[in-house]
Amino acid sequence: MSDTYGLRLMGEDAEEIMAGEIEARLKALDLVLPEAKPALGSYVPFLHLDRLLFISGQLPMKDGKLACAGRLAGEADLAKGQEAARLCALNILSQAKAALRDLDRIVQLLRLNGFVNAAPEFTDHPKVLNGASDLLVEILGNKGRHTRIAVGCSSLPLNASVEIDAIFAVD
Repeated sequence: MSDTYGLRLMGEDAEEIMAGEIEARLKALDLVLPEAKPALGSYVPFLHLDRLLFISGQLPMKDGKLACAGRLAGEADLAKGQEAARLCALNILSQAKAALRDLDRIVQLLRLNGFVNAAPEFTDHPKVLNGASDLLVEILGNKGRHTRIAVGCSSLPLNASVEIDAIFAVD
């Protein structure tokens, strides 16, 4: 990488300068994005079309394994659901980085669609999704404010507690 004077920057200084605003926020929050995983079926993990980036549903995966399984108000509680939503958000950003290479290309998070594996009596779906929404606003700032749906369902792939997809406006 070179600075505005054409000087070649090497080592840690170059890494710091290359890291954008969003990467700096991740670092300040002591968060590391996981490796973007390929799709597990007949679909793509993301689709970048013009100024929109669509991210396929992300499960609460950590270190290549499902980290939060079970139905809310069944095998899992609200706190576990919120943690699952946070993991989904990090996986969404991981896919966004794979698509864009630079998270600072995000203009705005437009929409989150969240699905909560819930027992019929569970009604705190919005509180579960707040785990993702709050984290994305913390990382992206005002660019992270978004529209959202939070839907309860009877099951999710791999018995995941939560699945979330996203739509971003990008430059």
